[in-house]
Amino acid sequence: MSTPTVTPGLLYHDAPAAIEWLCHTFGFQKRTVIPGDGDTILHAHLTLGNGGVMLSSAEDYPFPNLCKSPRELGGAGSVEIIVYVPDPDTHYRHAVDAGVEVVIPIEDKPYGGRGYSCKDLEGYVWVFGSYNAWTDA
Repeated sequence: MSTPTVTPGLLYHDAPAAIEWLCHTFGFQKRTVIPGDGDTILHAHLTLGNGGVMLSSAEDYPFPNLCKSPRELGGAGSVEIIVYVPDPDTHYRHAVDAGVEVVIPIEDKPYGGRGYSCKDLEGYVWVFGSYNAWTDA
């Protein structure tokens, strides 16, 4: 496996629940989970395929004016987290069955591939699809 050079960092107000939700709903695997004080997460690294995300509890983030979660921004996100999945239809069905908030239903994309967009429990926008920008462009 090659080393990814970009890894998003996300803040969650209930990071332990977010970790379980991301693993169950989207198929992430726990690589590292370092608990903080109380029911917080100092640092976590979740992987999916050759990528992943890092996350921590928003309450413990040392620069609260630098980054905010969508929950703190009234539900609006400032980025999409785009994830390649080889079978977006199966991924979509599993996510819908898990209760994900779909914002763009699964569809064929004009640039190629097939995918959908949804929000997680904190309001981050996730895009899952079969278009691989590294090989399909």
